[in-house]
Amino acid sequence: MDIKTLAAQAKDAAIALAALNGSVKDKALDAVAEALLTNKEAIFAANQEDLARSEKEGLAAPLMKRLKFDDKKLNTVVAGIRDLTAMDDPVGVTQRATELDAGLTLYRVSCPIGVIGMIFESRPDALVQISSLCLKSGNAVLLKGGSEAKETNRALYTLIKEASEGAGLPAGWIQLLETRQDVAEMLGLDEYIDLIIPRGSNSFVRHIMDNSNIPVMGHADGICHVYVDQGADIAMAVDIAVDAKTQYVAVCNALETLLVHESIAKDYLPRMKEAMEAKGVELVGCEKTRAVIDVPAATKADWDTEYLSLKLSVKVVDSLETAIDHINRHGSGHTDSIVTPDEDAARRFLSLVDAANVFWNCSTRFSDGYVFGLGAEVGIATGKLHARGPVGMEGLLIYKYKLLGSGQTIEPYSTGEKHYTHRKLDGDCPV
Repeated sequence: MDIKTLAAQAKDAAIALAALNGSVKDKALDAVAEALLTNKEAIFAANQEDLARSEKEGLAAPLMKRLKFDDKKLNTVVAGIRDLTAMDDPVGVTQRATELDAGLTLYRVSCPIGVIGMIFESRPDALVQISSLCLKSGNAVLLKGGSEAKETNRALYTLIKEASEGAGLPAGWIQLLETRQDVAEMLGLDEYIDLIIPRGSNSFVRHIMDNSNIPVMGHADGICHVYVDQGADIAMAVDIAVDAKTQYVAVCNALETLLVHESIAKDYLPRMKEAMEAKGVELVGCEKTRAVIDVPAATKADWDTEYLSLKLSVKVVDSLETAIDHINRHGSGHTDSIVTPDEDAARRFLSLVDAANVFWNCSTRFSDGYVFGLGAEVGIATGKLHARGPVGMEGLLIYKYKLLGSGQTIEPYSTGEKHYTHRKLDGDCPV
């Protein structure tokens, strides 16, 4: 079946899905969770096919790690689904109620976006997260995963489709695309697709943005920073940097550049170097860094690089302001953290750093939809439109205005015969 037909089916399904009762969606989510657990061996077998093929093809180690789908990842995505079922239905929530005049009441009510085109990298667990979030938020979804995960994605998609449609969801609400040509065709389907969310390299995301009239939401690079301020607790700052860099290197919220205030560099850098090298991290640094610890010189390109590997660039700065300026010049607007005992310094950092996630005294690795209690995430958005940071259900919702009248016409208000009250009201929209 061609992609235009699939997209048209998804559009039709989205209309029906938007009106579904929340209990039906929760029943479908429960069915999906059970199907994944019951058929986990088949999923793992499909994943082993992908891993074996990708290893022969020389897939990079960070991508191999993302590709693996095991018990741990299965349990994590199922826990995310369970969290979603425990949440209230996000569709049809009254956000604002205003009396325009007696018998004329305006409600702003949450609603789904419609059809989401989701293009993601080699992580099969992303397919489960994305589809479950779309289900709960009432959106249809076209999924295009990386070719390296094709067998795992097929297995997951089939189980999710059969379980959810068997529980009452409209046929066609979820569709799987498999070829690169599908992506090219998707970009021209603005008649059917309401939003594209790409997860991939900076050049890939830019290609999507430049070649489609469909709105695009997401992020490209994850160039994340930790800034160790003057007076920081040395042990705390070492632990945070090591965790941010090494806990899982192949993710967008891992640390890529470490900034250190010059007043603390001589005490901090040697201990940091010892801890990082114990984890196998390759360090490169600026001249001030190299005056304290023996590391290769960082190049200009290092400050703008997302390594996704055990490599870290280190820069010594002379002030909080210099650190903020460096982050705003070289960061990707993803996640940046400050380690400091000074509340005023933290306040300035969190206010002035232009990023979707800004942290105080904790690892950058916390920027995640599941961690934030969003149930799961479709990705991190670093743009400045309706969704930013980890995008969970709220990022997949917009709103519509419902005006409930009793025969009013605009003419008396335009002539001044009648006047608007604009009185704020409590209560939900009755229809």
